[in-house]
Amino acid sequence: MEHSEIEVSDTLVLFADLQAGIADLPLTVPYTRLQKGVFALSRLAHLLGMPAIVSAVKGQDGSSAQVMPEIMQGLGELPIYYRTTTDSFKNEAIKEAIEATGRKTILIAGAATEVAVQLPALSGSNLGYRVFIVVDAVGGISERTEDAALRRIAQAGGSTVSVATLAGELAGDFSQPIAQQAIGILFEMVGGE
Repeated sequence: MEHSEIEVSDTLVLFADLQAGIADLPLTVPYTRLQKGVFALSRLAHLLGMPAIVSAVKGQDGSSAQVMPEIMQGLGELPIYYRTTTDSFKNEAIKEAIEATGRKTILIAGAATEVAVQLPALSGSNLGYRVFIVVDAVGGISERTEDAALRRIAQAGGSTVSVATLAGELAGDFSQPIAQQAIGILFEMVGGE
């Protein structure tokens, strides 16, 4: 299988269920590490002009989701698309928002990997999108079930990538200021504040 680069101009980010009550459950990644990965990804998307779509589910009482503040800190205020399905592609408004970007490569961040991440990844692959799960911006229910989800996504043609790889791959020429900023985001994520 040939290696094909991720092109900034063809890429969007889907943040799924990164909200209180889900993202802060005991997942396969410590919450503080998930926060760092999500913040770095949102900052990278903002820096490189990649559109982002935030999807969430309302509380059982119908209350709005408390989305991880790191997303808006990195990208500014974004609309939150509420779903009543586990798969973002099964929500017409989200599907239309993705299609409206005109982009065919989707980076998915979210929790849990087995549900809110895996299901749109499979649908996206079926619809002809190139799908990448951003491994340091997702959290699974258990190592075993997350591994099964990632393998199923791979069998469907999806792939995995890290924020570190994205920063390096999408940054371009290191002599340019934007590339230096992208690498700076990576170092901040790895090194902490």
